[in-house]
Amino acid sequence: MTLPFLDATLTEVPSLPPDQPFSFRNARDQVRGQVCATGPVRPLDRAGADTLADRVAPFFGAARDADDDGALIGGALPFDKARPDCLWQVAGGHRAWPGATAGAPARPVPEQRPARPCPQPPANGYMDSVARALEIMRTERGLPDALTKVVLARSLLVEDRMAFALPGLMARLAEDPAVTVFQVALPQDADGSAPRQLVGATPELLLRKRGDSIVSHPLAGSARRLDDPEEDARNANALARSEKDRREHGLVVEYILDMLAPVCKRLGTPEGTALTTTRSMWHIGTRIEGRLKDPETPAILLAAALHPTPAVCGLPCDRAARLIRDLEPVARDFYAGAVGWCDRRGDGDWYVAIRCAELCGARARLFAGAGIVLGSDPRAEASETGAKFGAFLSALGLPPDAALSDPSLHNQPNG
Repeated sequence: MTLPFLDATLTEVPSLPPDQPFSFRNARDQVRGQVCATGPVRPLDRAGADTLADRVAPFFGAARDADDDGALIGGALPFDKARPDCLWQVAGGHRAWPGATAGAPARPVPEQRPARPCPQPPANGYMDSVARALEIMRTERGLPDALTKVVLARSLLVEDRMAFALPGLMARLAEDPAVTVFQVALPQDADGSAPRQLVGATPELLLRKRGDSIVSHPLAGSARRLDDPEEDARNANALARSEKDRREHGLVVEYILDMLAPVCKRLGTPEGTALTTTRSMWHIGTRIEGRLKDPETPAILLAAALHPTPAVCGLPCDRAARLIRDLEPVARDFYAGAVGWCDRRGDGDWYVAIRCAELCGARARLFAGAGIVLGSDPRAEASETGAKFGAFLSALGLPPDAALSDPSLHNQPNG
């Protein structure tokens, strides 16, 4: 049974364009890593991925006459490619973060903390779903089109007395230089009580395009960061040596290489596979670099073709997506989708929409997932999702380990 937070099919209504339709901040790229939409805003017609190329064609066709007028398309693609996306066309984008001053400290956490988060499903329910997925994999092992990976997510619902202050929340998320902080305005709730926002701090680059050059940096295989330096190093080394995690990561890299190969004249992984880190998590990552056969191919269409990767869905993709719908009690909506922007030349940045939450007034629904393959341990995967909530919980003023306090996770192994 699916219990959506805000079902787009039933509850979305037309609304005035937002003042801030989308913004992105990557502290490591001060030149093109900070984009804040400005100027007149126009929503693109909403539909599924099968019509995306036709809907964005007029924007790129105008480039011949516009001579790079600074206009941008940006927004969010949903996890389910058949569901409507949320894209905005704007007159331009500036490179300064709203209200930010170079070197200024992040805004303090509010003194009044939100209520304790409500997990959906609880950790034990999530572990049951993981066990069910593993049972299917064992049964199908060796068969054609057997399920080899599925990414299962769970969510936390957090409610406060007052609407969450978006600028302060994003400033606190941006304290981690290893992530890209993003905000995308979503269609308004039917009751008109509050606008919806997709807000997150993603570590994963789906696709970056500059001219004929493209980069993707998939992450799969994760472990929690620990306060003690020696224990943290042991956790990182264990992840790097984990056969299960490296196998899971390899599935994602192979998929992206296979998807990009037909459109590239050169494609490879020159830096190999290595550990990468945020303040709260270790990840196995591989930087993929390529040169396009057609440099005019827009970044948004390349991102849409890649999405969803096995890092957020599974393999085979259709099988994994069906199992996700069956086992997850809360609809993903734009979680595990893609967020980003694109200019008239087709250049742009698109990220995997993870480590994020959907905000609506005083409510926030957080999401986190873990990749399940043969060899996964249900308790370890539940613990991993709990750790992935940490950065966003901390930005909300809650303990970063609040999702790890479930009794069923006591004495869990690091995962």
